[in-house]
Amino acid sequence: QVQVVESGGGLVQPGGSLRLSCVVSGSIFKLMLMAWYRQSPGNQRELVATITGGGITKYADFVKGRFTISRDNAKNTMFLQMNSLKPEDTAVYYCNANLGETSWGKGTLVTVSS
Repeated sequence: QVQVVESGGGLVQPGGSLRLSCVVSGSIFKLMLMAWYRQSPGNQRELVATITGGGITKYADFVKGRFTISRDNAKNTMFLQMNSLKPEDTAVYYCNANLGETSWGKGTLVTVSS
């Protein structure tokens, strides 16, 4: 069973930045399609960004130009650099690891508020 652990959430003012991290156990991280999702109260979980093992990225329209997904295969770690944060970015952010089977972390809360 793959273990997925997110970190880096917190409270930030509008316009600020945060960097989320996701560490995945095991030796097959480099093969995994990785993704960040988020879920705000009363809403369904939504896809934020994905990154392949080779570094090809895709973004939801609502984060394009503000968020950057990246990964370090040598450290089994994925990142989400979030800039120009808005109150509507407030959510629990989840890391998803996929290689046939899907594994989720428990999430990290991001709150954007003045």
